Amino acid sequence: MSEENCTQYINQFMQYLQVEKNASALTVQAYHKDLEDFKSFLQAEGIPFPFEVDTDVSRLYFNHLYEKNFHRASTARKISVLRSFYKYLIREELLDTNPFTSSSLPKKDKKLPRFLYEQELTILFDSFDINKDLDQRDLAIFELLYATGMRVSEMCRVERRDINEDLGTILVKGKGAKERYVPVGSFALEAVSFYCKHAREKLANKKAVPESALLLNNKGGSLTERGVRFIVNKRVKQVSYTLNISPHDLRHTFATHLLNQGADLRSVQDLLGHAHLSTTQIYTHVTKDRLKEVYDNAHPRADKEGG
Repeated sequence: MSEENCTQYINQFMQYLQVEKNASALTVQAYHKDLEDFKSFLQAEGIPFPFEVDTDVSRLYFNHLYEKNFHRASTARKISVLRSFYKYLIREELLDTNPFTSSSLPKKDKKLPRFLYEQELTILFDSFDINKDLDQRDLAIFELLYATGMRVSEMCRVERRDINEDLGTILVKGKGAKERYVPVGSFALEAVSFYCKHAREKLANKKAVPESALLLNNKGGSLTERGVRFIVNKRVKQVSYTLNISPHDLRHTFATHLLNQGADLRSVQDLLGHAHLSTTQIYTHVTKDRLKEVYDNAHPRADKEGG
């Protein structure tokens, strides 16, 4: 089979993901890379892609990933992508069986999400100089991430008109073109308002045609996900040599703090935009301080002076 035909099947599958599954650009990109990696593996083994793959080949690839020391989560994703790809080929009546149906996915490592304590957040927020234009923007970024629990990709899609200061809400455009309204606290609203009135106006004037995005880079263009991650990483390093967090850790912090203060799991699920409650349940861990507080307040014999 020609290289052109191989590429054709992958491209058709990518189009299927975009059009029918409404997959994000990042998801399509990741699927494409995993399929190209698999195709390269088959070429090295002298196995035609994709129709000469059977369960023996699937096991061979599984062993290959294991020998390359891929993390269990990465291996599980790659096998899942191939399972979906071959399921698509069956749907298109190009194949009769899926060689990856019987492949058991490795269990993912159960890691608790990292989060910040309130004292650490205070240090971060106090480190901004609101007399500096980019500090105004960066403070707005940190406040929004912590106040709403948005994903970085969602925050980069926020436009000025999406924020309703009167209602204290923000329209978040999530995965799969799903939209949700999320409350925004007064601290975040104040930081965003100040940034818009001062720094954003200056940044927007650097382009002939102003951007509609809320967050702008230093050239007046829309801030990218990579740009946000760079800003967060740089700010954290300025504040602490030991603190190591990502923008997603602020999303973890948002969820953890809500649950620790008594918010119910379903509400947090809605705020985060999770499709399944099981995804949100990872945040039900609590800090040691919170556990001690609950114990002291609830256990009849926790405090001698109490009774």
